[in-house]
Amino acid sequence: MLERFRQFWTNVWAPLADRLLKWGVTPDQVTIVGTIGVSAGALWFFPRGQFFVGVLVVTAFVFSDIMDGYMARKSGQSSKWGAFLDSTLDRFGDAAIFGGLVLYYSGAFLGKAPEADLGDPRLYLCLSLACLVLGSITSYARARAESLGMTAKGGIAERADRLVAILVMTGLAGLFEQPWMREITLWALALASLITVFQRLIMVHKQAVGEKL
Repeated sequence: MLERFRQFWTNVWAPLADRLLKWGVTPDQVTIVGTIGVSAGALWFFPRGQFFVGVLVVTAFVFSDIMDGYMARKSGQSSKWGAFLDSTLDRFGDAAIFGGLVLYYSGAFLGKAPEADLGDPRLYLCLSLACLVLGSITSYARARAESLGMTAKGGIAERADRLVAILVMTGLAGLFEQPWMREITLWALALASLITVFQRLIMVHKQAVGEKL
């Protein structure tokens, strides 16, 4: 759903991307720096309950995922290696975001039990972990299907949808000190991610059965 906004953000960041190319910065370097920034921001600020600042830092680096693709196309450096590197490092960034929430709800680095408006913090630790795992399975299902010559793109919660939802609601929860906003989002994303996994299984099954007919 949110992929329709990709061109808009590409246009916004194009001037900076063009400047980086002039300075000799490569798309792969942007990919790597962006992943480090997202991971460091999420794993440093989220476990400490500094959600609003953490989201600002993470968001600043998330846009590198748009810039590196634009830079690769503009400079003629598009390659299978670049696509592989980008997709692989995306998994690190996604895992760091939900991993930061897992650490927060586990009480790591806090020395105390975190607040939770809608129930036991341990429940939201499990939901954060579920979002992390199911997000990885969703991405793997698509990659595995494509390696077999089939497609498994789509579903109610694609990567961009999950990323924007958790960052926006986590940031707002931190800004207004309303944990329930983050907690409802974890419930929604865990369920939506599970549904997406089954949707992609069904997509692939239909294609596999069709090949036999």
